[in-house]
Amino acid sequence: MSEWSFLTNHARALLCIAHDPGARLRDLASALDITERTAYGIVADLTAAGYVVKEKAGRRNRYHIQEHLPLRESITRERTIGEVLDLLVDAPRPAAKARHQRRGNTAPASRSRSTPPTATPDLRPSGHDPQTPRN
Repeated sequence: MSEWSFLTNHARALLCIAHDPGARLRDLASALDITERTAYGIVADLTAAGYVVKEKAGRRNRYHIQEHLPLRESITRERTIGEVLDLLVDAPRPAAKARHQRRGNTAPASRSRSTPPTATPDLRPSGHDPQTPRN
């Protein structure tokens, strides 16, 4: 039986970037269980579509998600990237707090983290054993 996920690698990469905007391509590749070349292609796609802006910080890149942009799918265009990230990311981000305050809501309650704030989340499909080769 093949492994699959509700989230595409592009969505999972966006989650990693939201969690750690300074993540290296190597970190993204490891967290998503993909090659660095594939991670580079995903970040290039997200950048070309305008969802992510790359900023050079010394020898590294820092990524900024354009949370105000709508999703690409026609049935979900009324939702923004930031609203989807609010549902999927462990802790509220500064932009999420500001968005909730503008709407007159309180900021969403912070959920407990199972990983330290600087660690990139492990987004490999559950049950994946890194020692077992993929088919």
